Amino acid sequence: MHPKRTPLIALATLSAAALLPAAGSAQDAVTLDPVILSAGFAPQAADAYGRAATVLTAAEIEARGIATVQDALRAVPGVSVSSAGTSFTQVRIRGAEASHSLILIDGIEVAGGGDEYVLTGLETANIDRIEVLRGPQSVYYGSNASAGVINIITRGGEPGLHYGGGIELGNGAAASAHVSRNGERGGLALNLSARDDHGFDLSGDGGEKDGIHRKTLGLSGWVQATDALRLGATLRRSWERYDSDALATYDFLTGGYVDAEGNPVTGPEGYVNDDPALFGKRDERQGALWAEFASLDGRLTHRLDYQDSVFKQNNEGAGWTTGKTRKLKYRGSLGLDGRPVEDAAHILGLLAERQEDSSTAAPDYRREMTSLALEYRGFLDNGLNLQAGVRHDDNRVFDDFTSWTLALSWQVPDRPFRLHASAGTGLVNPSYYELYADDGYTRGNPYLRPEKNRGFDLGVELSLPDGRGSVDLTYFRETLEDEITYVGGTAPDWRGTYVNQPGESPREGVELAARVNATRNLDLALNYTYLDAKDPDGAVEIRRPRHELGLSATLAVLDGRGSLTADLRHVSGNFDTQFWNDQTREMPSFTVVNLAAGYDLTDNIRLTGRVVNLFDRDYSEVWGYATQGRTAYAGLQARW
Repeated sequence: MHPKRTPLIALATLSAAALLPAAGSAQDAVTLDPVILSAGFAPQAADAYGRAATVLTAAEIEARGIATVQDALRAVPGVSVSSAGTSFTQVRIRGAEASHSLILIDGIEVAGGGDEYVLTGLETANIDRIEVLRGPQSVYYGSNASAGVINIITRGGEPGLHYGGGIELGNGAAASAHVSRNGERGGLALNLSARDDHGFDLSGDGGEKDGIHRKTLGLSGWVQATDALRLGATLRRSWERYDSDALATYDFLTGGYVDAEGNPVTGPEGYVNDDPALFGKRDERQGALWAEFASLDGRLTHRLDYQDSVFKQNNEGAGWTTGKTRKLKYRGSLGLDGRPVEDAAHILGLLAERQEDSSTAAPDYRREMTSLALEYRGFLDNGLNLQAGVRHDDNRVFDDFTSWTLALSWQVPDRPFRLHASAGTGLVNPSYYELYADDGYTRGNPYLRPEKNRGFDLGVELSLPDGRGSVDLTYFRETLEDEITYVGGTAPDWRGTYVNQPGESPREGVELAARVNATRNLDLALNYTYLDAKDPDGAVEIRRPRHELGLSATLAVLDGRGSLTADLRHVSGNFDTQFWNDQTREMPSFTVVNLAAGYDLTDNIRLTGRVVNLFDRDYSEVWGYATQGRTAYAGLQARW
């Protein structure tokens, strides 16, 4: 059996290994994942995948002491994370806008209504892995996947009985629990987590802390109904309350911003003002029903999914806004060479999808789209692997769109080099707010056109001797057409609105990722991104740093029972708009260091500790918003 054509076996092995007690050795924290679950219509081996991708495993996340998904993504090449406080975080892939990156949890779109998903306090406690796919992915995932896909996969797929949990104290408290049981005929998994994060003062004025209070429930199960038929279901609920501070308001008489006392704002220190009374709420619900069926002795496989996603938000007591997305998907795979799909060297895939979304922000409007896609995968004897696909979207609101993708991976014979390349197109439909907003500041533009992206990348991966690591270097270039931007004071009543910018927005750069087992007890990791992102007028795009560097070192100590990890993040060349004077300026560069440590008290119980912002650096990712100062945490983890 060809190792690249056994994703289910490889995945089972990986899942079991990833959930063993952390530490053992530092090497466990940097083990490269052999399978990418989000790679098209079916999982694919990482060394046969032509697109740029990064997989963060639970072992790596735990070793680095990362508590939230947004912090985990800060070390991924090609990914920029900017936080306007604790309650609003945007993730941009390769310089695209945040709404161009599709975020999934267990394969389900989490932003109901087709809008941008806000990560905020999403916990890592019960996450098995995070997959980040860079470059256009619209062939497989439709709108909002124009720049890439982030798929967050939760615990529960490993064979046998597993259970455990954890608790952490420090500037608040967090707790989690999980239990799963998987056998030959079925399985069930339950994940629970809660975080009461006191946060920090967003204004930086030394006022009350603006925290996040979040609870999450995840339940999934499956049953082998017959030898050929498998049925399953997934349910996830999350509730969040977050504190916020007041923003300066625009004074039409003076043509500038003023604070709560009416004083003119002339710098970042006055733009965000402490307000203990402000808060918001979010309520998330995702669910799915699915069925898998094999026919023709496994040469033809079928999967039917029904997915439902609801995202409710209440900003500062202004009432609830609810976005909903429903999808019905059929995926079929045929082994063209007469072998079962999992062993076939040539595979043809078919996707048929029906999607509906709506939002109470525009209750008179609904959007429907029917899509059909084809994919070919070829695993050739000369080490060349090919993935090609095409998709047509029949859209009831916007013009129909056809996207395509092509990816190649070639392992050079008898050499430690793997060449990979990909190209494709993507589409992002305007959000309901951009189309139909009607509030005190914004009037929507119902004549907006979808944004269209095309891009390619070329890369080379070097495998180090004796399996001691790898180095991957990738060049990418993407071009966005009809970029949607906000323009103030242009609506008939002098409110702001959204418009399509004429021309093209080019984005290009370099991604570097390296992981090295330096010694038996020391593992090193490096991530670096160079990005040049411009709008059609040639101006630099905001909140897209030109340089982002991440360094990580994990040292196994005390005969492998303990570990110590140091993380360094450096950001420079980041521009943002100073709203108080409507000028775009470069923000100060910064370097932040975090520490994490762990010790196995027993084979099943682990003592953990971490320090965020070790040197207490004062920095900002968005003008006017403070960031977390030095903060220490301690906890216990148990796992069986």
